[in-house]
Amino acid sequence: MQIHFIAIGGSVMHNLALALQDKGHTVTGSDDIIYEPSKTRLKAKGLLPASYGWFPEKVHSSLDAVILGMHAKADNPELLRAQELGLKIYSYPEFIYEQSKYKTRVVIGGSHGKTTITAMVLHVMNYHDRPVDYLIGAQLDGFDQMVSLSEENDFIVLEGDEYLSSALDRRPKFHLYRPNIALLSGISWDHVNVFPTYEYYLEQFKGFVDSIVKGGSITYNEEDENVVKIVEASENTIRKLAYRTPEYSVENGETILETPDGPMPIPIFGKHNLSNLAGAKWICQNMGLDEEDFYEAIATFTGASKRLEKMAEGKLSVAFKDFAHAPSKVKASTAAVREQYPNRNLIACLELHTYSSFNPEFLKGYKGALEDATTAAVFYLPESVKIKGLQEVTPEQIKEAFGREDLQVFTNAEAFREFVFKQQYANSALLLMSSGNYGGLDLEEVKEEVEGV
Repeated sequence: MQIHFIAIGGSVMHNLALALQDKGHTVTGSDDIIYEPSKTRLKAKGLLPASYGWFPEKVHSSLDAVILGMHAKADNPELLRAQELGLKIYSYPEFIYEQSKYKTRVVIGGSHGKTTITAMVLHVMNYHDRPVDYLIGAQLDGFDQMVSLSEENDFIVLEGDEYLSSALDRRPKFHLYRPNIALLSGISWDHVNVFPTYEYYLEQFKGFVDSIVKGGSITYNEEDENVVKIVEASENTIRKLAYRTPEYSVENGETILETPDGPMPIPIFGKHNLSNLAGAKWICQNMGLDEEDFYEAIATFTGASKRLEKMAEGKLSVAFKDFAHAPSKVKASTAAVREQYPNRNLIACLELHTYSSFNPEFLKGYKGALEDATTAAVFYLPESVKIKGLQEVTPEQIKEAFGREDLQVFTNAEAFREFVFKQQYANSALLLMSSGNYGGLDLEEVKEEVEGV
């Protein structure tokens, strides 16, 4: 096939392009800007566009498919040309379904935990040399790419994102996969720019459960009230399998998981990660793996990139970076580090970066999210608020939303950097949370500072 990508530089889009080239397809693409690591990875495979921008002449009648990324707008010149020629235009989830409709589709959904659970399942399958196709939104140890498609594998494991598919297809991505085996980890309001009310957001998860093929299964977190309501109310003829956080303890900074064969130390930590583990175990068992084999493999799982990822450790200090930005994720990650290091000062820093984070209604959800931190700081750039066309957010609003009088709020990148480097890291744990880049903070410098203690 000849396939053209409009907005090839996206996280999943560029990985899909690489995967399709690996399968022997002819791949081309365009984008108006491409960041790392997409840029280097595309260049290495000869897929980096020669020039940034949109070039309708790249779109021609001999193309078998055009894949449209969410970054591209409805008036994109290449998209308009593809429509004019009557070419088949896919969003990437629609294309993934077409490539996997004769496979057993395993889809992991939820507002939080989906990347980690998908990573756990892939790690376990890889450990036991059981090849599967996959799509995941983070880089994993032992995997060259975030997307893999083959002719021969029976299973495909997909991280099911609830965000919209493309400018033409306004359905959530996870509505398009039609899973045979599904999981729902938890629900907490996010993406308020496209789901302006919590009720409307919940509707998307109802649609996900209803999209499971008849006779399939939903593995769901019975400790999440909204998940339970949605799953139990569904009239879809599917098996419903509940899971909950397993028994565990923390001893001298190490998490010990209770298993049928006795206590087992594991590298990951935090109640939410242990809950994720329980969900992943059910999924692996549904894919034909024994419980004993699951535990053997999961003992070597160290996590997905930027999901409570240990970035530095000294004799008396430790630092983690985390993708957390929504209130439930921030609270869970902060609580996890506090539980793992109960006798250390916990310095928690959060960058508000997403559209949702600056919404006045959404901000209220952050109340208590940083309560487990000894020292808490929030950083955001007022320019980001303006770029998103939102009303000004003041430091006073931030303090009130989080419910901490001693919360330190920074609106200047240099001031935030000075705060980070003036902290005393002896007997401390640093937690950096953001889906952004902390105003250009040099994480290598932070690493050196922490490791020097």
